[in-house]
Order: sequence, then C-alpha cells, then structure tokens
Amino acid sequence: MFEDDAPVPNDLRPRPPLTDVDRTIVEALRRDARTPGAELARRAGVAPSTASVRLRELERRGVVTGYHAAVDLEAVGASLQAMVAVRLHGGARGRLREFTEHVRALPGVLSVFFLGGEEDFLLHVATADSAALRDLVADGLSTRAEVSSTRTSIIFEHTRGTGSAVPRV
Repeated sequence: MFEDDAPVPNDLRPRPPLTDVDRTIVEALRRDARTPGAELARRAGVAPSTASVRLRELERRGVVTGYHAAVDLEAVGASLQAMVAVRLHGGARGRLREFTEHVRALPGVLSVFFLGGEEDFLLHVATADSAALRDLVADGLSTRAEVSSTRTSIIFEHTRGTGSAVPRV
C-alpha cells in the first residue's frame, strides 16, 4: 500500500490542516506503529469507527506514509553505525537521481538525505565492522565520478527523540 523507498521531499506546499484527533493519532503511531485502533480511539477521545476513518484519511492524504519495525542493528550483525557526508562535483547536478538510486541500493545504507549546504548528501549507514564501512565508502562512494569528497563520522550511540513531531497550531 505504501512505498517505503519513495523519496520524501521537504514539500512546503500548504496541506489541509490536521485536527486534534489527527494529531493524536499520528503522534501515537509515530511512537508505536503497532498501536491498536481501539487504543488510538481511546487516546483521541473518539469512537473506534471514527479513529479508523481518520486513519484511512491520513493515509490517503499522505500524512501517514507507512508502518515500520525498529530493528536492533547489532542483533542482525550491523553493529557499526556512521553518518557519511558526501559532496558532489559542481557539474553533477544532472546525475542526482542516478546517484541517489545508487546509494539507496548500497548494502548498509539505512537513510539518504539530500541536503542544502556544504555537503550534498548525508547517509546513515550500518555495517558489520570498520572494514565493511571502509569498503562501503571507498568502493561504493569514492569511486563514483560525481563524488568530490566524503566525510565519515562514527556513531557511538543513537537514541530517538521523545519530542512530538506533530506541531500544535
């Protein structure tokens, strides 16, 4: 139903406003995508049928774009995480889509961010060890003609924020 791989632009066009019920549902699902419909309804103070209708509408409007499992990367053998900043050569603009598809397909790439600023891309990666990270950067990135430079930062610890992603207006 959802395309988890689809790029998510930072689209600033106006969207229909979220109601308080919508915000409550979205925030509950952001914290735990497995929250049952009855619990969503209870938190939002509406009937289960209303919560179900609101959730379907949030999906249709593209507010809720998918449901994801949180995975312990160390438990699956990817214990080393890093952020890799990538700067492209000035003339590489015509190859952005190709480069994005390339890095999305690299083993160990968890997220790809297209940036404004000094770097063009920021990649969140997870590998088995430093040798695998070196290979990912050296073979998967640095050999590309459009890549000017990379900068790798090791992640010592990662925690999710507890703040709401849904602003109240």
